[in-house]
Amino acid sequence: MSCSRFMSSVGRGGLLLAVALMVPFAVADEAPAEEAVVADDSGSKGSTGGDDVDVDRIADEVAKKLAKNSPVKVSYGSKGFRLESQDGKWQTNLQWRAQLRFTNPTSGDPRQVSSFQSQEESTFEARRVRMKIGGHGFQPWIKYYFEVDLQPSRDVDDSSASSSARVIDWRIDVAKFRTATIRVGQWKIDLNRERVDSSGKQQFVERSIANRVFTIDRQVGVQLKGHLFKDTAADMRYWAGVFTGEGRGVRNNDENLLTMGRVQWNFLGRDLAWKQTDVERTEKAAGSFAIGAAKNRGSCTRWSSSGCGNLDGFESPGSAEVGQFDIDQVVQELAYKSNGFSFQQEYHRKRIEDRVAGTHSELTGGYAQAGYFFHEAFEGFPEPLELAIRYAKVEEPNVIDRAQENKREEFTFGTNWFFAGHRNKLTLDYSHLTLDDPVLGQDVSDDRVRFQWDVSF
Repeated sequence: MSCSRFMSSVGRGGLLLAVALMVPFAVADEAPAEEAVVADDSGSKGSTGGDDVDVDRIADEVAKKLAKNSPVKVSYGSKGFRLESQDGKWQTNLQWRAQLRFTNPTSGDPRQVSSFQSQEESTFEARRVRMKIGGHGFQPWIKYYFEVDLQPSRDVDDSSASSSARVIDWRIDVAKFRTATIRVGQWKIDLNRERVDSSGKQQFVERSIANRVFTIDRQVGVQLKGHLFKDTAADMRYWAGVFTGEGRGVRNNDENLLTMGRVQWNFLGRDLAWKQTDVERTEKAAGSFAIGAAKNRGSCTRWSSSGCGNLDGFESPGSAEVGQFDIDQVVQELAYKSNGFSFQQEYHRKRIEDRVAGTHSELTGGYAQAGYFFHEAFEGFPEPLELAIRYAKVEEPNVIDRAQENKREEFTFGTNWFFAGHRNKLTLDYSHLTLDDPVLGQDVSDDRVRFQWDVSF
């Protein structure tokens, strides 16, 4: 036997020895002996005396058996990296997300004449840098979710604590029955679509000017929700909950609780998910009509992801008396998607009774927006490109005299380029913002441009 042939035989023998050691653990006795992983010179199965070994087949078989017998399955999907037990009773999804944004001349929505006349700025910011962890445990219907805001943006004169990491969502769902699911924890209350739609699944760079005034935002409490008459003409969803009313991460300071309810009719017999645009190109049209209401007595007149706050002209929570403000608000909502076209609209009405000053204030507002992937009508139009338009309006108390009403309006035009749906997209929008202040007797306006890369891993 030549030296080269001897070494070749030794190499094959070593490989066969390695496989012989691994297969009892990975393959057990599931593969019949006659399906030996050795091939003869012609490429067919043969004995260990053949010259050629089907190495690729050995690797594939061993990998399949190892994966099958591993206690954990690993994969990647729309919710990020997934770890799941073989029996399906335990699952964890981990996802990282960032919004990298440029704005000019302002990063927010100006609300007062002084804001429209303030120093212009060009700003780069990591608007949202977040980690999401969710899944289920014990049973697939016991679900959990956490979301951590790793670096909130802050102004130059804010304390560094304003940009510290914070838990913004934590919740557990007991979802054994589709018609009745119980949720406990802290999350964005399911009152209106624009706020509940994830900021990573928006049609524009940011929500409309109506959001700040009317959102209930994140609260701590318990909720019952369900999906009834699924896939019929009466298809509907409902939500009813009780919460502290003090916003994110704050204990209640009295016995009063925030209550809310929402009913949604999916009038085409198909449910409409909480996300904007029709990047999926919905083949069968889906639409929903919803109404919701909320009531609270406390020291807050507005809420945000930062917690309890105040609208312009009202006392801050730290200065307000316990239970100073009675708030009642309602919302009407309409949404529709079909073959690349999407539309949604909301109308809000909010009544604030100041029990200390003895005054009543009425706030109204809302928005309507639509988008379309024109590739669905013209093949020459880029398939990933969406064009969108939005109009929003708010009528609210004047900061100097709450008996007078300011009127603000927003006209926004936007474009989206989707690389991988909402998980990787570029958004550019232009807004024309106006304010009519009757106390100062001024009607001011400004233009704003924003550009953003939104990416999830």
